[in-house]
Amino acid sequence: MKLIVSILYLLTPCVLLAQAPDTIFIKRLLDENKPLFSHVLQHATHNEVQVIYTRVDRDKNNIPRFTTYTYRLNANRYFYPASTVKLPTAIFALEKLNELKVKGLTMHSTMLTDSSFAAQTKVTMDTSSATGKPSMENYIKKILLVSDNDAYNRIYEFVGREEINEKLKARGINQTRIVNRLAIGDGGENARHTNQIQFYDGDKLIYTKPPLYDPHDYPMQLENMLQGKGYLDRRDSLIMRPYDFTKNNVYPLADQQLVLRKLIFPEAFPAAERYNLTNDQYQFIYKYMSMYPTESKKPTYNHPDYFPAYCKFLFCGGDSSAVIDPNIRIFNKVGDSYGYDIDNAYIVDFKNKVEFFLSAVVQSNEDGIYNDNKYEYATVCLPFLKNLGQVIYWYELGRKKDHLPDLKKFKFPY
Repeated sequence: MKLIVSILYLLTPCVLLAQAPDTIFIKRLLDENKPLFSHVLQHATHNEVQVIYTRVDRDKNNIPRFTTYTYRLNANRYFYPASTVKLPTAIFALEKLNELKVKGLTMHSTMLTDSSFAAQTKVTMDTSSATGKPSMENYIKKILLVSDNDAYNRIYEFVGREEINEKLKARGINQTRIVNRLAIGDGGENARHTNQIQFYDGDKLIYTKPPLYDPHDYPMQLENMLQGKGYLDRRDSLIMRPYDFTKNNVYPLADQQLVLRKLIFPEAFPAAERYNLTNDQYQFIYKYMSMYPTESKKPTYNHPDYFPAYCKFLFCGGDSSAVIDPNIRIFNKVGDSYGYDIDNAYIVDFKNKVEFFLSAVVQSNEDGIYNDNKYEYATVCLPFLKNLGQVIYWYELGRKKDHLPDLKKFKFPY
């Protein structure tokens, strides 16, 4: 597809762009490429569009400086964050391992989950792992490679709901709450309780995480928490009243990109705001965030169910037929549910020394009914995200930089 990028933008000095109001730039860029975005631009409110684009400029020492532009960004306007909550939870799980300081306890340790409350499930085997046993390492791989829901639920249970929300606030992620497991109808008292988990080194028990209960509520009053005109309940009965999101996870787009920026560039933030991760843990996350599912040996993901762009919405459109440029890698976390498609990405072109952050959400639910699995992901949401990523990329290709980035820390053998 030929992308139309305004010559004016490619030739305008960066200093002038930085002086423009940050809410104007993306709109103009979208307008310059209107054939790619006309449907969504005509219904931007209806499609709940929000976008954050952040340029990265390096100094002579390779230290990044950020310049951010937004489109319809509104932290008070609720959207369902779906699987995007898995990234901070995975980070906090690794932090917790480090903070426990238990001899022999690592992300490779065998992790056996017990059932300690109603509706909880035991996990003692994981056939997708190299050992056949569950581990934090394999759960996080599955989260980053294919956004596995069960893997997320297991690490949510390890960290515990209260600690997840404490860590969010401690890291300056102030408008977010993570209060539910995913894809199991988690809520009420069940969501407050998290399982007992035991960790083993071989046959030796080295740590037991006790069952936990979170007594706290995390109330948030946001716009748009009642949506649509009806929904299907658990018995597939149609209930003709708006779907209620007031008890669900909340993770606005600005917080999503902040989590990612701190992950990708910890050196750009004060020491107190950085994650408590080792260099090896950072490298582990970077590698599996950017790996395509079909490149993974264990766990293994094969065609036709999985394909390289499976969890790459921006730039690739989650398209099974997408042509993959070997010079480009996307470090990201996506979410899709209730008609929302979301991607929070750091995109790199090693050959052309391009790098930028791009986070976006778009929704399509034309019939206004929730839980009916009738959403326009393929015709509205994913094409918008694909084209958005490519238009920003083509702009970045033509943008002059004083210092080209050294990107070697993001390059891996896959």
